[in-house]
Amino acid sequence: MPTLLKIDSSPLYERSVSRQLTTAFTNKWASAHPQGTVIDRDLNATDIPPLTGAWVGAAYTPEQARSADQQKALELSDTFIAELQRADEYVFGVPMHNFSVPSPLKLWIDQIARVGKTFSYDGGTPKGLLAGKKATFIIATGGKYDAQTQLASFNFVEPYLRSLFAFLGVTDATFITAGGTSALNFGQDRQTFLAPHIEAVHAHALAT
Repeated sequence: MPTLLKIDSSPLYERSVSRQLTTAFTNKWASAHPQGTVIDRDLNATDIPPLTGAWVGAAYTPEQARSADQQKALELSDTFIAELQRADEYVFGVPMHNFSVPSPLKLWIDQIARVGKTFSYDGGTPKGLLAGKKATFIIATGGKYDAQTQLASFNFVEPYLRSLFAFLGVTDATFITAGGTSALNFGQDRQTFLAPHIEAVHAHALAT
């Protein structure tokens, strides 16, 4: 049975464009995969601490040699990584915050980018350990940062996520962007704005 991991990172909940689109994607994916499983991970509802020296020390200590405190320090990381390993496919809701990813997503990334778990340096060459997975990144931006626009160079979200997940072995990545969400703050009808983006995520969900 296929498994989809849905990860949301917007703090806006019912007002969030990215959350509405990941929900639309997930619902369509579930209808196309009636025997499938969805893992729902809300990063804003998860207490994710920043990395510490103790965490780094634990991550680089051989598993069989870790103390009880080191094992505890890695518990959340182990949970996140187990979700990534279990799923065949991922969908991420990513609002642009200050031209980059929101802080809960960055904290999550720091927990899952872990040597020996999601990447290795065996033989001195980096190798991603999440090969064979698919990822869809649904990005919501207040302005428009598409290629050829005046603000394209300010978009650090897609290049960062594409590079990071390729390093982890996830090279089958699709990016769907809902740009110009700030118009919703100035009276644009929400359903009219969302309609083409929902159509796009529905089409992609059926194609995966």
